[in-house]
Amino acid sequence: MKNKKALFIVVNSGFAEEITDIIHEQGACGATILNARGVGLNVEKIMGITVGYEREMVLSIVDEEVAEGIMAAVKEKSGIKSPAHGICMILPVDKMIETV
Repeated sequence: MKNKKALFIVVNSGFAEEITDIIHEQGACGATILNARGVGLNVEKIMGITVGYEREMVLSIVDEEVAEGIMAAVKEKSGIKSPAHGICMILPVDKMIETV
């Protein structure tokens, strides 16, 4: 098994497709998109209900070289200062099984 990495890319809601386009351009074969809700220091409460920020997470397992390219492209095109407000993390993958 080549050196695999797990990519976790978190963006504002509605930007996951932009991220999947970026990761495919960089050589990733696939991704999983999850809906998420972010919370932070500036959480709003309306009538006692906490309102979080709608986010999307794009998850993908890729080779290490591909992961570095994806991270650079996400930072450039959809980074924290863009409307997508993207944050990307890379974590090592110790074990995995591949299914066909």
